[in-house]
Amino acid sequence: MRIISLVPSLTESLLDFGIPNIVGRTKFCIHPKDQVKDIEVIGGTKNIHLEKIRALKPDLILANKEENMKEQVEALMPDFKVWVTNIETIEDNYYFLKNLGNMFNQKEKAQAFNLKIYDIFNQYKLDKRIKVAYLIWKKPYMTIGSDTFIHHLLQQLGFDNIFSEQKRYPVIEMQDLDEAEIIMLSSEPYPFQEKHLEEFRTIYPDKKIMIVDGEAFSWYGTHIAKCEAYYKELVTTI
Repeated sequence: MRIISLVPSLTESLLDFGIPNIVGRTKFCIHPKDQVKDIEVIGGTKNIHLEKIRALKPDLILANKEENMKEQVEALMPDFKVWVTNIETIEDNYYFLKNLGNMFNQKEKAQAFNLKIYDIFNQYKLDKRIKVAYLIWKKPYMTIGSDTFIHHLLQQLGFDNIFSEQKRYPVIEMQDLDEAEIIMLSSEPYPFQEKHLEEFRTIYPDKKIMIVDGEAFSWYGTHIAKCEAYYKELVTTI
């Protein structure tokens, strides 16, 4: 079976399962580094090259409702089998890995990854819940609502998203962060860096403001099973 993945975390999951014949990936599919380098790039998640995909003659294309453009994915559906995933919660992630294991006869690997993920979130949780604001973009500032994977992962770790009454990725102003005890600046999709911390510290000198690993919060599939050390350090430090 020839497979093309249009989503970085799905590509990583396929390779972690040891599934062969992945013939196409996006330029953002960077894990595992030693395995993706030989897979042909078919564009980005939002601007896939349809002709490149057609030339590769895939038997299956993996896409995601949020990360890919609906029109581009639908353009492929008449000619190819397309699996459009929609992963917003840890439970959604569980069933994605389970279905992936069933499809490729890798049920034991799927179960092992799922057990690892549930074990991580059972072990590493804040002693008391803390109000947090998680920023994903600058100019304008954007955060996350309750119908996102990031929101649900934060909940698992014991954080309460102060924007939980909003949906998707709302635009906010700096003063909207007043309620947060911690302000998290994600390393992706906007690459917040140490230099951006001072801007927030000037306005909120008494709040904890930190850069967080965007992959650890937004990459679903098998990736979160490999973030145990990061979650442990995050919870312990706070």
